[in-house]
Amino acid sequence: MNRRIAIILARGGSKRLPRKNVLPLGGRPMLAWSVEAAIDAGCFDRVLVSTDDAEIAAVAREAGAEVPFLRDAAADDQAPSSAATRVALLQAEAHWTERYDTVAQLMANCPLRNAHDIRDAMTAFETGAAPAQISAFRFGWMNPWWAARLQADGQPDWLFPEARSARSQDLPLLYCPSGALWLAERNAFLESGSFYLPGHTLHPMDWMSAMDIDDEADFAMAEVGMALRLRAGGVA
Repeated sequence: MNRRIAIILARGGSKRLPRKNVLPLGGRPMLAWSVEAAIDAGCFDRVLVSTDDAEIAAVAREAGAEVPFLRDAAADDQAPSSAATRVALLQAEAHWTERYDTVAQLMANCPLRNAHDIRDAMTAFETGAAPAQISAFRFGWMNPWWAARLQADGQPDWLFPEARSARSQDLPLLYCPSGALWLAERNAFLESGSFYLPGHTLHPMDWMSAMDIDDEADFAMAEVGMALRLRAGGVA
């Protein structure tokens, strides 16, 4: 039997948007949407919120997640998310004396990813052969082929000069990773400490589902997205 654990990362020390993981969004703390999505997906044996913050832990428990301990390492803003997930996974296995086959990392600041997105990604991962899978979204109106660095005198340093004069419809589609849902085989993940394993794949999802909230502008856009989702009948 394949045992799966969802680890939702929700650090307390956000700097660009303080306390972002518990800010009210759509009438609920932002973290609650990720907890609900993970539970409603029906894919996981455990839905764990890993945090260093007692207030966030209380919010997570109220939303239905398990929080039997606080994260004891990799909790500052310098620690990569994979390191935090690794710590949480080892804490979970020691606490429950269980071993999981698949580890899922969900960022609490991706509240618009829903149960359908999770089930779809899990199906793709478990029917494929990749050791890890990372959520991604397709670049839309912001065409990355036309990206440039801006020099001090205002002149552009084109990243892809050969694509500068091409029509957008003639250029290949490009995708950007999102923190919405990362999946990996336990052993390979623990050995490498990263989801960017050799042979990892990207799994596309809707750009709104994949939205990461890092600052006030992101949060304002997420409020609009959540309002549209709720008006359409929910986010499950």
